[in-house]
Amino acid sequence: MRTVIFDLDGTLADTSGDLLAAANACFRQMGHGDVLQPGADAGIALRGGRMMLTRGLERIGAYDADTVDRFYPILLDAYREAIDLHTEFYPGALQAVGNLKTLGYGVGICTNKPEALADLLLRRLGVRDEFASLIGADTLPVRKPDPEPLREAARRAGGNPDLCVLIGDSDTDRNTARNAGVPSVLVTFGPSGADMAALEPEGLLDHFDALPEMVSRLIG
Repeated sequence: MRTVIFDLDGTLADTSGDLLAAANACFRQMGHGDVLQPGADAGIALRGGRMMLTRGLERIGAYDADTVDRFYPILLDAYREAIDLHTEFYPGALQAVGNLKTLGYGVGICTNKPEALADLLLRRLGVRDEFASLIGADTLPVRKPDPEPLREAARRAGGNPDLCVLIGDSDTDRNTARNAGVPSVLVTFGPSGADMAALEPEGLLDHFDALPEMVSRLIG
């Protein structure tokens, strides 16, 4: 079976609002107030919790690696408690997933979000059963851009890992697909969309309506 594997944050859904809220909860606990701004810092949020802490502390001249390590679990706890308050799927995302399944493709997720958090978010949003596989940052001993999480996501979705395509939003996703020897499609509607063309993926996606045809062209 051919499979379509999606990144989660910044690809299927805009999770930045809830991620930034969790980071700012940490900064307030440190005594700095809200350091990161919704909207403007969405691109930082979609690079993960440690990146938000790092960039926020750098912004106020207080970066320290030990502080990042100490507050990262606190950030995860804050995020877990309010994981779906602001998160929204991008227009057409779920429709595209349904269309791909109707066309006979297996569909899964490969994310660098911890698996338990990704699973919790998808269940809170009521869509966990739409995806045949879910591989998170800690599911395997390695994470993206190592190719094995992508390949395992394809296998768990019932597919041949050599016949899959990765839909993502970053250089990490581009490099993961390249390392696996399969095509990638990068979305242009996220915070870093203007930078995607320079990564030279096999496809650039402006709207999910175009995804089924693009997938058919790339992997049949």
